[in-house]
Amino acid sequence: MKPRVYIETSIVSYLTARPSNDIRAVANQNTTLEWWENRRPDFELYISEFVIVESSQGHPDAAARRLAALSGIDELDVSVEARELARALIKEGSLPAKAEIDAYHIAVATINAMDYLLTWNCTHIANAVMRPKVEAVCRSHGYEPPIICTPQELMEG
Repeated sequence: MKPRVYIETSIVSYLTARPSNDIRAVANQNTTLEWWENRRPDFELYISEFVIVESSQGHPDAAARRLAALSGIDELDVSVEARELARALIKEGSLPAKAEIDAYHIAVATINAMDYLLTWNCTHIANAVMRPKVEAVCRSHGYEPPIICTPQELMEG
């Protein structure tokens, strides 16, 4: 059985974006493309309605590229439990209120027992300071959180 990976919106954004002039963004784009081409077959991929909504926003051509890349990836249901956990992640202080969508990504991945949550969002999701707080809230509500990581961290295995 392949490990299960929740693909957060930043992954498909880096995957389909036009080449950047920022050296860090270029590195993330290249790493994402390498992971997508070489490692993706080793995992079962999942998204949620939040990934679809976020990917649909912005310039129509860019949105079309993002949605095309997501085509064929199974969409997880956003259950009542996921909504409750997302609210708890904010209410209990592991994420700020402005990170509501990020809380939903984490909650959906957690409730659906994903092995990994793959993201480039290092502000609120793959954040070394916030991660222990996020994990503690998930566990206090009876759930084991996924391993939150970037494509670079999930490259080898």
